[in-house]
Amino acid sequence: MVPAWAGALAGLVAGGVALGVAQLVAGLVGPETFPVVAVGDVTVDLTPAPVKDFAITTFGENDKTVLVGGVLVVLALIAALIGVLARRRPAYGVAGLAAFGVVGLLAVLTRPDAGMLDALPTVAGVAVGAWALLWLLRRATVSTPAAAAAPAGTAERPSQVEPPAEAERPAEAEPRAGVERPAEVEWPAVMRAGADLRAFDRRRLLTGVAGGVVVAGAAAVIGRQLGGRQAVDAARVSLALPKPATPAKPVPAGADLRINGITPFFTKNQDFYRVDTALVVPQVDPNEWKLRIHGLVDRPVELTYADLLKMPLTEADITLTCVSNEVGGELAGNARWLGVRMSEVLRRAGLRSDADMLLSTSADGFTCGTPVDVVMDGREALYAIAMNGEALPVDHGFPVRQVVPGLYGYVSATKWVVDVKVTRFDRDEAYWTPRGWAAKGPIKTQSRIDVPKSGDSLKAGRATIAGVAWAQHTGVDAVEVRVDREQWRQAKLAEVPGPDTWRQWSIDWDLTPGEHTIQVRATDAAGRTQVEQEAPPAPDGATGWHTITVKVA
Repeated sequence: MVPAWAGALAGLVAGGVALGVAQLVAGLVGPETFPVVAVGDVTVDLTPAPVKDFAITTFGENDKTVLVGGVLVVLALIAALIGVLARRRPAYGVAGLAAFGVVGLLAVLTRPDAGMLDALPTVAGVAVGAWALLWLLRRATVSTPAAAAAPAGTAERPSQVEPPAEAERPAEAEPRAGVERPAEVEWPAVMRAGADLRAFDRRRLLTGVAGGVVVAGAAAVIGRQLGGRQAVDAARVSLALPKPATPAKPVPAGADLRINGITPFFTKNQDFYRVDTALVVPQVDPNEWKLRIHGLVDRPVELTYADLLKMPLTEADITLTCVSNEVGGELAGNARWLGVRMSEVLRRAGLRSDADMLLSTSADGFTCGTPVDVVMDGREALYAIAMNGEALPVDHGFPVRQVVPGLYGYVSATKWVVDVKVTRFDRDEAYWTPRGWAAKGPIKTQSRIDVPKSGDSLKAGRATIAGVAWAQHTGVDAVEVRVDREQWRQAKLAEVPGPDTWRQWSIDWDLTPGEHTIQVRATDAAGRTQVEQEAPPAPDGATGWHTITVKVA
């Protein structure tokens, strides 16, 4: 009999082979058909909004990694259990893998625009995984004739000797007085000469496991390469960006206060926050990309990437903010964007007077509802193709994404955008609206303390308190700071090129020994001061003053 640990190991490796083969086939069919991704996408869609909020708040940009990791851990545990059950009856193992195949198929085939070919990765993975499990279990045992168990010329071990017949057993004498009868001997089972025994072979199992791991890893790596990431990366790197017809305003010399620990004015691409619903980043070839504008328009428009590059390009510095950002959170970033004004594209289509919503769709099926009046009011709302002087990173929407200053990302910043339906809010809903979020999401005035950090220990005396504040598309006009709920004091503001970026601020304060509470609030250019009342991000953005506590010695 194969030990339980060996069965669990065989199940784990067979599960890995199944996923590796599924990844390989998905590389040919489409990355979104990988069953782990499909199950993860369904999980995201079915997860209640409060749980999603908790995941984003707790794990930030790593929420997708945690989700996929959780799915893989669950699959690993169940694969190990299937392996243990299959030791006694291989049919249990095949049935268990088939059951998980059904779950994967349901997740894959219920995706929008799914076809029967999309089932191929899951079917192939389950079939090869079942074969691998049976092969490993067979490999773990070898036939051992009973006669060979005892070497020639040696006495047979008790386990190889038949017990004497009843008549041949010596008569049991009555015990003498005071002498205890010896315990009755239990004779072991007999292994007759010529019987075919199955003995566990650890070495054969482990060599088979090593081969399975290599196959699983190689299939997964090749599958990821076939998924198109390398081709899209190559197209992105080779892209020559046109010069903007309307360059961004020069950044004022005093835009960055250069205080150690403060958030820089521009956020590097690799540091820019990423929050979206895509478990696998869409790989969109710019040569095949098209943007379709339709719905409540006079003339439906379809643009290729080459068409977009031929249009006048605008460069603008814009801060984006996620609606899931907690007070004092880091889900905000500022970048220099290059793209075509959305208003110019929409004018080509001819907006009808009753239209008030742009329902944009991403290449992965995500939808977003943007108010028409905001896009058409003259602000630099863009179909962006570049970020901080280079083509959009794939993770941030390559080849084209929306960037709309003044709106939270969930109602404006569609990545990998491929379709825009001009419609009305009373006719259509975007992805997050039925999940409890507001249909429109204007950004709320916020400020954050970057220096010092909450919980820091400081020396008594003069200390610098600094951070950033934002109020897109209005602009920040003032920032105030107070310590221990005493009188508010005006902070020094950095220069900014316009109302669509965040603004650095700083103030020097004499701190005495003890524990101190520091608070900050901002006022926008329209005279609206940041709300004191604390509220969570749902349904339309968090409110409250950022508050930290420090110790001074």
